Amino acid sequence: SDFICLPLFIHYICTVVLAYSGGLDTSCILVWLKEQGYDVITFLANIGQDEDFKAAQKKAESLGAKKVFIEDLRSEFVEDFIWPTVQANAVYEDRYLLGTAVARPCIGRRQVEIARREGAQFVSHGATGKGNDQIRFELTCYALYPEVKIIAPWRIPEFYNRFRGRKDLMEYAQKHGIPVPVTPRAPWSMDANLMHISYESGILENPKSHAPADLYQMTKNPEDSPNAPDVLEIEFRNGVPVKVTNEKEGKSKDSPLEIFSYLNEIGGNHGVGRIDIVENRFIGMKSRGNKLK
Repeated sequence: SDFICLPLFIHYICTVVLAYSGGLDTSCILVWLKEQGYDVITFLANIGQDEDFKAAQKKAESLGAKKVFIEDLRSEFVEDFIWPTVQANAVYEDRYLLGTAVARPCIGRRQVEIARREGAQFVSHGATGKGNDQIRFELTCYALYPEVKIIAPWRIPEFYNRFRGRKDLMEYAQKHGIPVPVTPRAPWSMDANLMHISYESGILENPKSHAPADLYQMTKNPEDSPNAPDVLEIEFRNGVPVKVTNEKEGKSKDSPLEIFSYLNEIGGNHGVGRIDIVENRFIGMKSRGNKLK
């Protein structure tokens, strides 16, 4: 709450760049920040998730965003973040290939670039106070924009005491004309990008609960995968893939984004990449999650 600007005591409006997803939480945060007297610039990164970006832009504009930035970061996500993890053979707790962990710094880097360019003194995000994303976003922002101030609503008592659950957010949304989902939310949370989809919370909190078959989106069930293999030749240079060729079909890809996307397609078709783990979060909590690579 120390970061809240109070227009009664200042002669200018503070500008904040909000990492925006278009979902319920960040839409409510957008309106709440405006209530606190901020000019809000929203930033939505395309890192390979299935998203209606035009709808998200219209929604942000309708809720009063001063500016809306939607930027395609897929190529730099592969080249600057995914490939270095491949070079380093970066794996967390022997199994987790860090799909969300490397995506957040990619988003945060562009967020602070926008903040600097727009003269914004503040950045904000919708990460909770219980998970890793708050750390990923904030360390990135502080490293690249040391003087920036970060507004983390889910750690501000005035915010989290007001919004104690989804019901409170829904009521706030209805009161302020924020469009809300018309279909029931899936009984888990999901984070998707080019590198993976991760699922956690809800029914997955109980380790005895098997992940439902309809949860998986990037990979086929191995039982339903083709019996005939695809034969791929991958050429590496300095530890990084520079070309992939499907020897059966004669197809080749040689740009980083095309290579990675094609390998996703082939691997997913063969059921490659599913894991089910209970991981240790940075803050000390344990979290059960299903990951797709």
